[in-house]
Amino acid sequence: MKYTAEVATQRYHLSQRILHWLVAVLVIGSLSAGMTLGFLGFEGARDTFGMAMTNTLYTSHKTVGILILIFMVARLALRIARGKPEYYRPLPGWQRMLSQSVHGLLYVLLIAMPVVGWLATAAGGFPVEFFHWHLPGLIGENDALSEQLFFWHATLGWIILALVLLHITGALYHWRIRRDGVMQRMSLFG
Repeated sequence: MKYTAEVATQRYHLSQRILHWLVAVLVIGSLSAGMTLGFLGFEGARDTFGMAMTNTLYTSHKTVGILILIFMVARLALRIARGKPEYYRPLPGWQRMLSQSVHGLLYVLLIAMPVVGWLATAAGGFPVEFFHWHLPGLIGENDALSEQLFFWHATLGWIILALVLLHITGALYHWRIRRDGVMQRMSLFG
């Protein structure tokens, strides 16, 4: 598909595209760190990486989670304020429904996931760190609640991973097979 002025008008605003790709990079990093910590546990991470690196991984994971929350709230506000562009070529009904479902779930879960992690951390009596600042815990210590919230935090991580893979598959399908301009809507380039 040739890039034309008509296709250019069917793009998200630059601020929306930048936030999309920034969140994408942060989510991949956060899922990688979170799953590593989840598989190894604190002791396993400490034995594998050493105490300093383990603390850095936990602090980084929490910081990235808060950044994802901030950027997703900004994305939601921009989506409400700016809307979304029309498709260059309309999508078939099933693709439009699948796309809306995946995007809607990603928005909800990428806001819920850091909140659940924040609450789980606070309930476990651990510091909620954002870079080197300690944020308020929002709830008191409760080990049983913390365990449940960490379970849901991990479960949401797996669901988000599945949705991200579905999202990437759809993007590649539109870019390489259909060549229908869908990828250009969110592209940072040309």
